[in-house]
Amino acid sequence: MNTSKSTDKSEPREIRRKLGLNQQQFWSKIGVTQSGGSRYESGRNMPRPVRELLRLVHVEQIDIQRIKREDMDVIEYLKSEESELYKTLKKSAKAKKKTG
Repeated sequence: MNTSKSTDKSEPREIRRKLGLNQQQFWSKIGVTQSGGSRYESGRNMPRPVRELLRLVHVEQIDIQRIKREDMDVIEYLKSEESELYKTLKKSAKAKKKTG
């Protein structure tokens, strides 16, 4: 699921149900217990780091276990020092993802 909605506008329960996951499956991917996730789904205030992890993992579909600091360093370097190359690579990656 790739939705343009942010977690500020979408309820976690709604996101979880759209993904077809139970609470344990959904919340464990971001390090939250099922009972903690249930409280967030019932309206308890969600801390910003949890909200951001939810967005990255469940809305943007990013596998955070695969992200390495060195990868982020390369991205930052390309964005700041080689912006045209970064744009070209980003466009190519997006096109490849669409074709499968």
